[in-house]
Amino acid sequence: MSFIAQPVVALFICVTLGYLIGKIRVGPVRIGGVCGTLFVALALGQLGVTISPDLKNVAFALFIYALGFTAGPQFFNNVRSGLRYGVLSFVEVGTVLALVAMATLLFNLDAGTASGLFAGAATESALLGTASDAISRLALPAAEISRLQSNMATTYSVTYLFGLVAIVVFTTQIGPLLLRIDLRKEAAALARQLGAEGENGNESGVPEIVSRAFRAGPIAGSTVGAFESSVNGVVTIEQLGRTSGFVKAVPDAQIELDDIVLVVGRRRSVIAISERLGVEVPMPAGDNVPLVERQVVLVHRKVAGLRIRDLRRLASDEQRRGVFISYVRRLGQGIPALPGTVLEQGDILTLYGSEEATARAASELGHVLPKTSTTDFVMLGLGVVLGLLLGELAIQVGPLNLTLGTGGGALISGLIFGWLHMHRPQIGAIPSAAAEFMKDFGLATFIAAIGLSVGPDAIVLLKQYGLLLPLLSILVSAVPGLVSLYIGHRLLKIEAPILLGAIAGQHCSTPSISALVSIAGNSTPVIGYTVTYAISNVLLPLMGPVVVGMVRTLG
Repeated sequence: MSFIAQPVVALFICVTLGYLIGKIRVGPVRIGGVCGTLFVALALGQLGVTISPDLKNVAFALFIYALGFTAGPQFFNNVRSGLRYGVLSFVEVGTVLALVAMATLLFNLDAGTASGLFAGAATESALLGTASDAISRLALPAAEISRLQSNMATTYSVTYLFGLVAIVVFTTQIGPLLLRIDLRKEAAALARQLGAEGENGNESGVPEIVSRAFRAGPIAGSTVGAFESSVNGVVTIEQLGRTSGFVKAVPDAQIELDDIVLVVGRRRSVIAISERLGVEVPMPAGDNVPLVERQVVLVHRKVAGLRIRDLRRLASDEQRRGVFISYVRRLGQGIPALPGTVLEQGDILTLYGSEEATARAASELGHVLPKTSTTDFVMLGLGVVLGLLLGELAIQVGPLNLTLGTGGGALISGLIFGWLHMHRPQIGAIPSAAAEFMKDFGLATFIAAIGLSVGPDAIVLLKQYGLLLPLLSILVSAVPGLVSLYIGHRLLKIEAPILLGAIAGQHCSTPSISALVSIAGNSTPVIGYTVTYAISNVLLPLMGPVVVGMVRTLG
């Protein structure tokens, strides 16, 4: 027992067993490693095992800073231009706050229980940190603060699972039922509107770009540039095959009768223009067009907000020759790279085409994603310290003394440094893998420390409320989704697959969007998900001090 009681041993036991439990899946629902870690920590905490508060604070600061850093490039853009979907995040925050306030008044919840209910029902683990910090600043005896934090962790562990199931069932089953739609058919129709190929509107994978060889046929006598302009630049002639071999095609090159033209473009476009050419011929071995992929961060505002098809139309003939957008990643999620897809600042675009063409296009869109595996610890340390200083600021609003605290300050700092890095990639680099580790391990360590600190108060709380907490978590999870469904469908006229994805995003529910994409058959729900996820992932953690202050005022 003394071996298990060692803090380092206890921490890794919690993480190991917690993530093992988190792999258990029931249908589309998986509780995840964070909640699993809390379950194990609660059990070990009954044996008196604890972790240093300093380690807990360091872990949470790293987690929340990395969360802000990765969200920064999209957050500011979505707040500025994505409010058609982003307003649902504010609906989520306002509705959950109102429901928690009602529950506090009806059932006399304390600040810890109310915070745990908010975090668990909204499946927002980061709120535990900001709320815990706010509770620790209350002018209360140490024993009372410990009791409130214990109640928060216990309530979260009970309500998280029910809140998770509720939002997954709502977005995948109840929402489509209330909208009276077949989600798969609606998603397929939406994908076709955006320019997807295929009867079901499925994206057929990367690359969608193909190269085919044809006899010049009817286009003989024309120039390469004239032919490409006649088809609005949807395909590019990359090479011309002649008796001396294949040569690079330039816009001024004259196409001769016996030439073989190597055409590059999206599959559907190549098929559509093939009737204007001669017969298709096999490519000689070793003469395929050398195509490359290049990842580019979209930075320039002049192209942000444009659809892919509009981007191609506005580009000059030279700019669009031989390059295509084959994949779009937003907040770590792939969204359909279709002609009708709207691009946003901070998107990571995969350009597909010739080496020269992709390099040329990259400079017009933003900058090439740096291939670095080194973390800029100077800027990381500076960002965290500035965040902690920011967290010390307090504002008096009536009876409420509001402060960002450690979590809120580090989150805001991370947002700013993440946005700065997007525009100046040479400053403050944190590789995506490193940022994900900081978020995952930092949160797991913090959650383990919270769970281990919970003593016998957990049993007392469960006896006091019984089934009330699970029932409240279902209501607090589902009602905001219901309100957003009405507002999004009736008032904002958002397409059903995107609306359901936005509801999953306002709840920061990765299992929900995974289940939605599986049922929809394509990734159109992700379009709405990324906007609300970026905003809610910032707004919800900031509500920790608000909930604590609200409950203290109501009490």
